[in-house]
Amino acid sequence: KLVPEFTLPPVQGRTLGLSSADLKGEVSLVNVFASWCVACRAEHPLLMELKQKGVVPIHGLNYKDKPDDAEKWLTELGDSYTRTGAAINGRVGIDWGVYGVPETFVIDRQGRIAYKQIGPVTPQVMENTILPLIRKLRL
Repeated sequence: KLVPEFTLPPVQGRTLGLSSADLKGEVSLVNVFASWCVACRAEHPLLMELKQKGVVPIHGLNYKDKPDDAEKWLTELGDSYTRTGAAINGRVGIDWGVYGVPETFVIDRQGRIAYKQIGPVTPQVMENTILPLIRKLRL
């Protein structure tokens, strides 16, 4: 399924927002997160590690969050995202089919959703599903 058409402003304190046009041309991840989400906090170190290794661009879709809270969360825990869009009213999340947070999507070069992880990304999901799919999509 193609990524829905959208354009989001950056999260407060960040300079790059997120749009559907940003998700074409390279394999990437889109992580739906919120500062109030306990499971998002649990998976965050794994995303930071992925960023540090430069494995794949990770984009954040900040879902139904207060701007101050989102900025504080990214500043305190570290910002694993290349681009971060603020979906304050949740409409874009609905267009993506988001049921809750966290959710993580693997996006192919054509801007299609290749995989959707509902719930936190675990080391097992990363190693057994997400990373092999990224490698395959890059061939």
